Amino acid sequence: MSVPKPPVFATLGCRLNAYETEAMREMAEAAGLQGAVIVNTCAVTAEAVRKARQEIRRLARENPGAPVIVTGCAAQTEPETFAAMAEVTRVIGNHEKMQPATWATMQAPDLIGETEKVQVDDIMSVRETAGHLIDGFGRHRAYVQVQNGCDHRCTFCIIPYGRGNSRSVPAGVVVEQIKRLRDRGFNEVVLTGVDLTSWGADLPGQPRLGDLVMRILRLVPDLPRLRISSIDSIEADENLMLAIATEPRLMPHLHLSLQAGDDMILKRMKRRHLRDDAIRFCEEARRLRPGIVFGADIIAGFPTETEAMFENSLKLVDDCGLTFLHVFPYSARKGTPAARMPRVPGPAIKERAARLRAAGDAALARHLQAQLGESRMVLTEGPRLGRTEHFTEVTFDRDMPEGSLTEVRIAGHDGQRLTVQAL
Repeated sequence: MSVPKPPVFATLGCRLNAYETEAMREMAEAAGLQGAVIVNTCAVTAEAVRKARQEIRRLARENPGAPVIVTGCAAQTEPETFAAMAEVTRVIGNHEKMQPATWATMQAPDLIGETEKVQVDDIMSVRETAGHLIDGFGRHRAYVQVQNGCDHRCTFCIIPYGRGNSRSVPAGVVVEQIKRLRDRGFNEVVLTGVDLTSWGADLPGQPRLGDLVMRILRLVPDLPRLRISSIDSIEADENLMLAIATEPRLMPHLHLSLQAGDDMILKRMKRRHLRDDAIRFCEEARRLRPGIVFGADIIAGFPTETEAMFENSLKLVDDCGLTFLHVFPYSARKGTPAARMPRVPGPAIKERAARLRAAGDAALARHLQAQLGESRMVLTEGPRLGRTEHFTEVTFDRDMPEGSLTEVRIAGHDGQRLTVQAL
């Protein structure tokens, strides 16, 4: 008699995908699904889609005979790509994957039967994000999805077509979930979404992200640390800036969706801010919260980018005082306006990305050096690994209890992480 095998999950792409994989795992387990492989794909670049296909083939080889279910943004935007793969049994959309009813019918006989192979509906018709909240994705910090989708149409981005229009989880639902997470012992909660600063625009009264942050901190007074993930700085509202200035439990680290530092490229990207807007935001946030640090997404080699335009992006690292850089070499994404624009040669894109990464490495080294001798509160993520309030990685000199908050003194660094001594 064979022993039932739990489903195998693989996640590609962003934190939100990882969060949703945990929600799918709960629904699949509740439905009793066994022996299947589920791949949650990313569509942010053509390379991400290639990696998804590669991962599907690898998992199919490692799990012979197992039904393979493909979902996520790439499955939503190009279901035919995956339906054509011999290894794939079923393709389900981003909305369908978050419905318990989908998993309740996803049993092995059904998977290999006559049910339609592709189950991907119009994501633009989805109006709500709720009903699949989970009590704690992450072993040490909890990620809470409060928003999904995006109403903007940046010329390089396919994600709105994978995620749909922006929709928000009501504040009361978010607060109750965070209370449960705190009761379970989580010391840090991270608010996540596709376009986080658009939270609330579709809710009654149109509250803003700052309103949600202030409400969480007021109604969950014993939560030690609240963190917000990537934001669009041009949409930062008055209460968010107030929280940055007055709420020590809101962590002094913001990741900014900047993408470029040249005004012409920003316009061709159809971004809603200009170079000076980004610099002004960082200056104001630093004035309100001295010591705050910034990460940023920057694309190298966007179509039509000249060397002078690229230099403006490169200089943004210093002009904004960025610390953590996520550098993306431009990759044409079929179906986006940018894919039809005159391209920068591949070698130039690669060289510019390398220069940006070098600037990011130098900025991080300066930040690490400035921490020497300082006392910091670290959330431990492993026996000898943790992160400070600024999201800076640290290594301990001895094993520490995981998930705890520990005060440390910064003793040194290796260019990537701080080394610390527990006090």
